[in-house]
Amino acid sequence: MIEHSLDKAHAILYLRPKSALEQGDFAQLANTVDPYIRETGSLSGLIIETPAFPGWESLGAMAAHIRFVRDHHRYIKKVALVTDSALGNVAEHLASHFVSAEIRHFSAAELEAAKRWVMNKDSA
Repeated sequence: MIEHSLDKAHAILYLRPKSALEQGDFAQLANTVDPYIRETGSLSGLIIETPAFPGWESLGAMAAHIRFVRDHHRYIKKVALVTDSALGNVAEHLASHFVSAEIRHFSAAELEAAKRWVMNKDSA
């Protein structure tokens, strides 16, 4: 399950995975973000807050996740991974080869820094 919210004022999609990712999570995300992207052309960023990657409920959920990334990565300028998990560093370097967004890992205590970075208010 993924809790999510769209901050339209700053064009940021916030994701907070709470349990194993489900196939329906990605349909809900698309229903939230697709109309906004059609209207504005893109998102400034995506902020993913998670203590650890929760995995997928099924192979169908993993496939839905891959399709969501494939269909949306060109419309997202920056991705901030806010986690203390070592997977954050791995994901930052690995995903940068497959998506057009700029990706950066932040510790769990750096949520505000992640927001500033996504909104271009901090270049660090």
